[in-house]
Amino acid sequence: MDELLARGEAPLSNSEWEAIDNVVVQAAKRQLVARRFIEVFGPLGVGIQNINFDAFGGLDSANVDLLGREDTEPVAAIQRIRQTIPVIYKDFILYWRDLESARRLNIPLDVAPAAAAATFVAQMEDDLIFNGNPELGFPGLLTIDGRNNVDAHNWDEAGAAFGDVVAAIQKLVDNGFFGPYAVAVSPKRYAQMHRVYANTGVLEINHIRDIATAGVFQSPAIADYGVVVSTGVQNLDLAVAQDFVTAYLGPENLNHPFRVLESLVLRIKRPGAICTLGIGTQRTGRK
Repeated sequence: MDELLARGEAPLSNSEWEAIDNVVVQAAKRQLVARRFIEVFGPLGVGIQNINFDAFGGLDSANVDLLGREDTEPVAAIQRIRQTIPVIYKDFILYWRDLESARRLNIPLDVAPAAAAATFVAQMEDDLIFNGNPELGFPGLLTIDGRNNVDAHNWDEAGAAFGDVVAAIQKLVDNGFFGPYAVAVSPKRYAQMHRVYANTGVLEINHIRDIATAGVFQSPAIADYGVVVSTGVQNLDLAVAQDFVTAYLGPENLNHPFRVLESLVLRIKRPGAICTLGIGTQRTGRK
């Protein structure tokens, strides 16, 4: 792997590489949102470019009897989907004068550029997961065909956020998709959840967390309102070929460009496990 990423050709010591690797991982963890409620499948290996997955049928209830002689419809693939795994990346530069200064003064190397690059990659990962990429043919949680939707009420009104989440969960339950549920919304809508609900003395977001036990999250990748997801690998996962890693691109004008990269794709096996909020006609006031 190090040979593929040309890490041995970089003018960095083992401790300097360790500092870069640590800051890249930590910066990514602080930014990533979707990975907090979507399970990861892999890593599969940096050379894996395509992956298959099944859309499932056979979703009737299980049987119960004394001898197990009744036939039941098996869970089976109704469609096998082949998906290309894209690469997400961002470059940064370490300047030769900075490297020399750090060594002459015996001070740690400033790895802030690596952290910034990792942050950009993490933001693009969430954007791909939530919004997809129509040009490349990747659907997202907010755009996949076959998802459910609940039109949003005006979240400026106390209780509207809780009511919309309840409505979304009810729609998922009615379609056979059960918890645990995760909620992801835009930063604006997340802030609106932090108001006291009715006369309970409890913040509205805490009531939402009581029914969305997989977590309530905010992401700048979501433009407005958000999504409720019935979590679990039976519904969706994130196939990771290569997780966050840093490669050396070779010297350039005496300076040293690097690349933070990852390779992954969202696999939505049961689109009905997703219910978007507000992707439709917004209403004000409840009937």
